[in-house]
Amino acid sequence: MKKYILSFALVLMSLIAFAQTDYEKIMTEKVAKIETCKTPEDFQTLSNDFQRIGSKESSQWLPPYYAAFSQIQKGRIMMRNGNMQDLDGVAAQAEKYLGTAQNLAGADNAEIHLLRKMAYSLRMMVNPQQRFMTDGARASEELGRAEKLDPANPRIALIKAEDTYFTPEQYGGSKSKGIEMFKDALAKFNAYKPKTALDPNWGRAEAEYFLSLPAEKK
Repeated sequence: MKKYILSFALVLMSLIAFAQTDYEKIMTEKVAKIETCKTPEDFQTLSNDFQRIGSKESSQWLPPYYAAFSQIQKGRIMMRNGNMQDLDGVAAQAEKYLGTAQNLAGADNAEIHLLRKMAYSLRMMVNPQQRFMTDGARASEELGRAEKLDPANPRIALIKAEDTYFTPEQYGGSKSKGIEMFKDALAKFNAYKPKTALDPNWGRAEAEYFLSLPAEKK
């Protein structure tokens, strides 16, 4: 009897190990696609993929996190294309996924707070003058929470650099200061080690892009 119990336990452990490996494999494939997505439609498809993974792996916080991140990247492309009117809906979808991720990961997750900041920033861009004191303030609060939890996080430094670079000088921004902050972000990327191979590791290419711009564009 003990022999059969032991055999059953070994089979069960093998199945669990296989499932974990399968999850990690598909997540690795999907995370790699973040770098190749170019359009809002690409990111919507990727967000849907992560949501499907999350519905099967309901104890994992990373699938809903990446579903939210894909929505935010979709919104950032829409913003660059001048499509501001739909950003509220995109931000709302991202916030829905972030709620799920936070329930699983806990309230002290800097990566989730950073994405909340980015979602509020999307909302603010619908009407910056009217929303600066509401969504803009909430974005700043979330950024502050993220930085307090993980001050060495390069993605936090990256988003701060972006904000400085794109904010007009009369409102406290500066392209030259932004470039210096991108240098700081890149140094943090060089030193930062994600906890696992699937943990957030995006952003380095963006810092490198801004630092590679010709002097006249900086």
